[in-house]
Amino acid sequence: MHISNLGLIESVVVKPPVHPTYDLKGVIQLALSEDAGDKGDVTCLATIPTEMEVEAYFLAKDDGIVAGIALAEMIFNEVEWFRKDGDNVVRGLKFGKVHGRARSIVVAARVVLNFMQRMSGIATLKKAMADAAHPACILETRKTASALRLVDKWAVLIGGGHNHRMGLFDMVMIKGNHISIAGGVSNVNRYS
Repeated sequence: MHISNLGLIESVVVKPPVHPTYDLKGVIQLALSEDAGDKGDVTCLATIPTEMEVEAYFLAKDDGIVAGIALAEMIFNEVEWFRKDGDNVVRGLKFGKVHGRARSIVVAARVVLNFMQRMSGIATLKKAMADAAHPACILETRKTASALRLVDKWAVLIGGGHNHRMGLFDMVMIKGNHISIAGGVSNVNRYS
């Protein structure tokens, strides 16, 4: 499986945050390769004709904020969306439709859905927290799953939140471990 649309298209409302070394396309390719292994979907190969074309719908499993549509467009070629990233969805709503080769859709579907479910959950929770804390602004941390930091932080933006820092490289943030290792607050600035 390869990534179909390598560039984000016009429907992107919220662009992913910028990171100097993060390769979003590489993470997507890794997820697809991880799932398909070196043989592909052996069940599809055994049960679905090569040339079969299908239509499949994206169905909201719960109420919330949809997120990951722009990421899904990086994987699927022919998708028609009825909502955009950041929109509210209700349980049972068909919010998108993909068309293409059945085998390709089945192989990519779980990867796309895993990204979208994770991102939608983060966006939904972020929106609820931001609404409850308004007018205060809640910032997220860099405590994310390894290799999914940009995806998680993108979901925060889609949910109407704000990113704090992308990593250790873009902002000084003195925490308890720094103070402890330096031997106290008065020693923290000695090495900068």
